[in-house]
Amino acid sequence: QVQLVESGGGLVQPGGSLRLSCVASGTIFRIKAMAWYRQAPGKERELVAIITSDTGTHYLDSVKGRFTISRDNAKNTVYLQMSSLKPEDTAVYYCNADIMRTILTRNDYWGQGTQVTVSS
Repeated sequence: QVQLVESGGGLVQPGGSLRLSCVASGTIFRIKAMAWYRQAPGKERELVAIITSDTGTHYLDSVKGRFTISRDNAKNTVYLQMSSLKPEDTAVYYCNADIMRTILTRNDYWGQGTQVTVSS
């Protein structure tokens, strides 16, 4: 089994910062891409940022220059540093990872989500 556990969400004022973390645990041979998605009430889930196994990154246009995704392969962890937060960033943020449990087994995994609320 593989589990993804997020942490770091909360309530922050506009202009503030938060750092999300997501740790993958269980039987893991190799982690390929890791990503953060978000879903606001009444909206579809959207890709916020993704980082490949060779640390290539891609961001949602609306977060470019404000959010930074990074990973620590030794800790099976992905981070999302969020700065200059806006009310429209309010959403449940989900961690996603493309994980090989063995050399022959590869699946997509999701965390349970962490709430980020940007409000004064």
